This record gives sequence, C-alpha cells and structure tokens, in this order.
Amino acid sequence: MNIKKSFALGAITTTLLVGCGSPAILLSPEVNTLATSQKTTTLSDAQLKHWGHSDLVSDTIPGMSVDKAYEAIFNTIKELKPTTVIVGVLDSGVDIEHEDLKNVIWTNEDEIPGNNIDDDNNGFIDDVHGWNFLGEANHEQLEYVRILSKGDDGSDLYKRAKAEYEKEYDKTLKNKNRYEQIMQSVTSADAILQEELGKKTYTKEDLSQLESEDEKVVQAKAAMTQMLSFADSVEAVKEEIKGGIDYFAGRLNYNLNKDYDGRSIVGDDPENIEDTNYGNNDVTGDKEHAKHGTHVAGIIAAQRNNGIGMNGVAEHVKIMSVRTVPDGDEYDKDVALAIRYAVDNGAKVINGSFGKYYSPHKEWVWDAIKYAASKDVLIVKAAGNESLDLDQNNVYPNDNENNGEEISDNFLTVGALNYKYGTDLIASFSNYGKDNVDVFAPGVKIYATTPNNEYEYLQGTSMAAPEVAGVAALIRSYFPKLKAAQVKQIIMQSGLTTNINVSLGGNPNETKPFGEVSKSGKMVNLYNAIILADKVASGKIKL
Repeated sequence: MNIKKSFALGAITTTLLVGCGSPAILLSPEVNTLATSQKTTTLSDAQLKHWGHSDLVSDTIPGMSVDKAYEAIFNTIKELKPTTVIVGVLDSGVDIEHEDLKNVIWTNEDEIPGNNIDDDNNGFIDDVHGWNFLGEANHEQLEYVRILSKGDDGSDLYKRAKAEYEKEYDKTLKNKNRYEQIMQSVTSADAILQEELGKKTYTKEDLSQLESEDEKVVQAKAAMTQMLSFADSVEAVKEEIKGGIDYFAGRLNYNLNKDYDGRSIVGDDPENIEDTNYGNNDVTGDKEHAKHGTHVAGIIAAQRNNGIGMNGVAEHVKIMSVRTVPDGDEYDKDVALAIRYAVDNGAKVINGSFGKYYSPHKEWVWDAIKYAASKDVLIVKAAGNESLDLDQNNVYPNDNENNGEEISDNFLTVGALNYKYGTDLIASFSNYGKDNVDVFAPGVKIYATTPNNEYEYLQGTSMAAPEVAGVAALIRSYFPKLKAAQVKQIIMQSGLTTNINVSLGGNPNETKPFGEVSKSGKMVNLYNAIILADKVASGKIKL
C-alpha cells in the first residue's frame, strides 16, 4: 500500500545559463510541494549500503540526493570548476593507509617526513598528515567520573556527577550481567541442539523441522529460533552477545572506573591550556581504536568510482586526521587545541562526531570555535545519541548554553535520519531540538570504511555529521568565495521538509511534526544545496 506524503523542495530541474563570469544553475526560486510514496519494501543490500546518497523523490528513500547531484550537476556542467578543500576530522584516528582513503589524505607539503624537525614552524614536529593529541592513550574516563575523581568539593556539579555515576554504574553492571546470562543460555541451548541434530552447525530451517518431546530440546529450540531472528548463524549470535559483554565490561573497567588513569601516558597537564607540547604525528593510533574515525572519514570522502568499497559524499577533498577522541570522554583541552590545529593548517570544514554532557573547560572550546569563525571555518557537529531534547539538555561542544545567544555563526549541529520514510524517519537514538539541532541527515546503518581495508555498517549522529560535512566541503569546493556562515545557512535552507509526525526516541506515543524537531525543519539535500549555493554566489539570492 502506498501512503502519500508531501514535501517542500527548493529545486526540481536545472538549466545552465552561460554568460560572462561564473555560470549559474538557474531554478525557479519558489518552494514546490510534491507528493511521493513511502518505501514499504525492504531495501536490497545494494540500496542499504548506499541509501544516504539516494533521492527521496525518485527512490522514496530519505537520502541526500548525492547521486542526483553528481549526475545532474557535477558530471554534467563542465563550467563548474572545483578547488581542493581540506576537511579536519577530529576523531579517534584515521587509517590513512586504507585502500579507499589513502588517495584522499591531506599531506603537509611544508613538512619533511621523518626528520624530527618542525620544518614549517607550526609547533608540531613531522605533522605530515595531521596531529595526534592523545599520544599513546586509548581509554578514558567519562567526564563526570573525572569530576568525581577530583574529590567532593561540595558543588552542585559534584552532586550531579555523583548521581549520574551511581545510576549509570548500576545500569551498566546489570547490562553486563544480563548479557553474560544470555551467553550462558545460548551456549547451553546450542550444545543441546548440536547433540540433538547430530551436527555442529545448523540453520533456522533445521530448527523448524526439529520435533522432540524432550522439554530441554523444546526450550533450546525456542530460544535459538528467537536468537536466529536477529542474526544469520549461531556464531553470529554469539559474536553479537560477546560484543555486548565486551562493551559493558569496557565501560566498567575504563569509562566508569574512578581509579583509572588514562591520561598520564600522554605526558601533559590536561588542566593547563598553555601546556601544548604533547602528542605525536601518528594520526591513526591503535587501529583497533581507529574504527570510528576511519568510518567518519570514509563517509566524507572515500575515493569515488574507484571500483572498490564505497563512495564518499565529496570529491576534491583532503582528509586531515586530528586524533582527539579516546574510548571515553574527550578532554576540553584536546578539543580546543585540535580545532585550532585544523584551522591553522588549512581546514575549511571540521567534523566533530563526539560529545559529552559535562564540560569543565567549555570556555576553551568556545574560544576555539570563535577562532575558527574568525578564520572562516565551518564546524559540523553530531547532535548526540541519547534521544534527548537538546533544548532541555546541554551537550558539549556547542555554540550556546541553556538556549542562550549563539557564540558564533559557523557551528552546525546534525541529528540522524533513519532510512524508513514515515513515523520512524528520525533515528530512535538521535537527539533533537527546535533550537539546538540545525538539520537532520542519514545516520542509521551507514556503510563505510573501517581499518585494514574493511567496511562496516555503523550508526549514530556520528555518521550523520560527516554526511553533512561532505556536503559542506562540496559547496566550499565549487563556490570557494562563500563564507562559512553562508554555507551553514545554505545547508539549512535548501533541505527537504515534510508534514508528517515523527516518533521521538523510538516511542510511537511521543511524536512531533518533523518541522518542529530542528531549527531548519529540514533534511539535508546536496542537490538543492548546490543550486542554492550557485544562486547565492552569483548574487541572485541573498540569505
């Protein structure tokens, strides 16, 4: 059954006007209302791997019309001349040797590799592809655990941190125990079924044909039938459960461990912003911990049309890896210095797929954001994955606190879309906010690069932000005279909107109109953004 919905779009077709000066992609400027149908069938593997680049009108999948933009604009209108744009990826590290990334990695041409000299006098020795502000560190406490570790100072901040710690520690311990119990049950049921079926591996179909009057076998069959609805094999089920156990164990051992010291190995004073002589030039770090950053980098700019892997959103981009984010909460000092590093070394777009809810030195980061604004650099930031209304909750970094005045005009906050158009359009985990989330972009089951020439599906607003960073990079590549604040407004104004109500936090009983869950009320759309950018750049529209 097709469910008709309406959308407001700023563009439908393109016509090239050739004349003196830069070309213009002329479109009727008024907003058009179109009808389309909801995608009711399951996406194929190829569609799912590529859904963020799909077009809502033609594919009925709420992607960013990336393919449409390349086909109708970038690959067609030869008068558009791109320039190279550097995108700073502030993250856990990037596998710069990955087959789909190695040709799009930024190289500092003013630095001679391996001579242990700061050739360009920028304060960083041998920073050929970026900088690693974490050194050899991988794990860290959460920020509120660090607050507790400093001792009770009687402040409201300490009391709030203590209450959150106690709640989170208890929840994490219960989850770890629950996963361990599930593993025991699955292991026991698997052993019973192997013996009953007479083979070590079996399928859901094998179980459906199994008949027995033995109560243990009946219970094992029911349990494993349910488990195999979540994965394709028993081994995959066990791997998923083990992943859960490892995750919660890591939370307890590192993130929530008040006695854990993950910073001393770095060798700096994280409470002193003037102490800047630390870190190293290993922008990958431990590859096991570089998955997140490698995935983010691939979403932005994995080499397009090279016959392997996947296509990033943007061509004509160089990825600058700035290792900033550990397993745990990032330090305000590292974030502030990483922003300044990226700005000073040529980045015009910075992606920040990280965040936290406590920020003892937020003023350091705000100063860095304002510094980026003064140098015309756009910062694209993930909204967070706690299903929270950010108009009621502060997440850091941000460009305002408690719904106050924004400190700059170069900070764009991104929530995550699901690939299902309809009530579930917003990812169940995504934060939202009429004032404090600017736009939404694809963030559920995003297929992209991971270390050692691998590719995986990951999800989160961490994936939505780099989708938008790729859009921003393309605008800055083709229209380099546009300012960061203009690029932000173009992305916000050119997106698609819809009149449907969407579930918040995956709760079907809590809904809002899609237009009320972000400042723009829009889904980012590359095709429309390029058209609007052209109009702004040519003076036909003023923002």
